[in-house]
Amino acid sequence: MPVAATTVRAESDNNWPALGGADGTSISSERGLPIQWSATQNVAWKTSIAGRGHSSPIVWGDRIFLTTAIKGDEVPGHGPVEHMLGGTKFVHPDSVGAEFSHQYRVIAIDADRGGIVWDRLAYEGPPYDDRHRMGSYAAPTAATDGIRVYAYFGTPGLYAYDFDGNLIWSAKVGNIATLGVGVGTSPVLAGDLVIIQADEDSGDHSALVAFDKNTGEEVWRIARPVQLSWATPTLVTGLERDELVTVGNEWIISYDPVNGDELWRMQGLEANAIHRPLVHGNMIIATAGYPQKVIKAVRLGGSGDLTDTDYLVWSYNKGTAYVPSNLAYDGYVYLLNDQGILTCLDANTGKIVYEGGRMPVAQRFSASPVAFDGKFLMSGNDGEVFVIQAGPDFEVLSVNSMAESIWASPAIANGRIYIRTLDHLWAIERKE
Repeated sequence: MPVAATTVRAESDNNWPALGGADGTSISSERGLPIQWSATQNVAWKTSIAGRGHSSPIVWGDRIFLTTAIKGDEVPGHGPVEHMLGGTKFVHPDSVGAEFSHQYRVIAIDADRGGIVWDRLAYEGPPYDDRHRMGSYAAPTAATDGIRVYAYFGTPGLYAYDFDGNLIWSAKVGNIATLGVGVGTSPVLAGDLVIIQADEDSGDHSALVAFDKNTGEEVWRIARPVQLSWATPTLVTGLERDELVTVGNEWIISYDPVNGDELWRMQGLEANAIHRPLVHGNMIIATAGYPQKVIKAVRLGGSGDLTDTDYLVWSYNKGTAYVPSNLAYDGYVYLLNDQGILTCLDANTGKIVYEGGRMPVAQRFSASPVAFDGKFLMSGNDGEVFVIQAGPDFEVLSVNSMAESIWASPAIANGRIYIRTLDHLWAIERKE
């Protein structure tokens, strides 16, 4: 029997409610978590998840929420929206999927035992666009405020469910063309708003869109002068003003999260904007990995066009990967390339602390690192989770094999590490 939302909210203050946790930094205050596990050691439970989903688990109290996409039958005559690049028709060589019907689903799991509490169909039908053959139509991570869970699927829209699985509202963001590789940005909660960075193809219809989280009503929509991106905005609070920082090929732009007013902009990454911006003190650190490798540390609090000003504190141009975001933790910035080789920079100056930190098991990486208790996790596509010592000296503390590929970033909450593999969700906890 489902647990009432009011009961769930009262059970825990130590949650992981969105991509990157409560503040989007991918840093947990948890201590005493295990750093070694196996298919049997330090496993609380393991639950099978149908479909293909690269979204990360989110946690509130005794509820975990995930999204997934399940491929159905072919839809005769249906295909992806047409893409133009440089004035000519463009078809990405790795794009697949739009000729088939799909189910986009939102799932709630009992954190105590791992059972599926409810499973809801948000949308069924053929997608508006293709996805990358190695990607997923359920790539965006959901978000929750402890009352509702907000799941975003691109063109089909944004869906809000209560903790009992009742659909409260749904809203359309728009037709999001993605050059045939899929959406990646996740919803951000800011006060009473759910905010979506909806960048598409040429940028003619790119926008930042805010919805009332109680009703689903569109509150504001701001056109964005940027091409397609996949990055999730970062909400920075606790300084003189709140800023919602977005990255893009053409521009890095900061907005007032209340009304969408632009606060400042700086020349963009001039590369695919996939990584989430990092926060260190009063700086935002924007990164990209393809086709250029770019890192820019920008001081917050400015106004207008900050290009070629001293608001650019430092920059660097090596060491980053295509897909996974990087990590700012305890005064250092950790950059990982596609093969998982680490570079550590001083977060204040950008100076190199170490280079060439190599994982003992070679593989590619798509999941972003998460940190806790002076350590961080790196999850590889082949299924190994590496526990790395944070700090100025590179050290691999352990290698833990999940025996399934990993594409989603882990979550940390309530004494557990939650790891989504290709077909399962795992709860890892210390066992005496």
